[in-house]
Amino acid sequence: VHGSLARAGKVRAQTPKVEKQEHKKKKRGRAFRRIQYNRRFTNVATSGAGRRRGPNSNAA
Repeated sequence: VHGSLARAGKVRAQTPKVEKQEHKKKKRGRAFRRIQYNRRFTNVATSGAGRRRGPNSNAA
């Protein structure tokens, strides 16, 4: 075991509590697939040398 169990849960215990927020309900079924398609294929952003940008990329 790496480190003693006395330190278990240290980080979670010291992070400030943030209340859950209200969110709009997500579209589902056909409508959600349509959003996915548009996100992935219609406005494809390329970066640099003709490579597609990944969905998690935060580069401007």
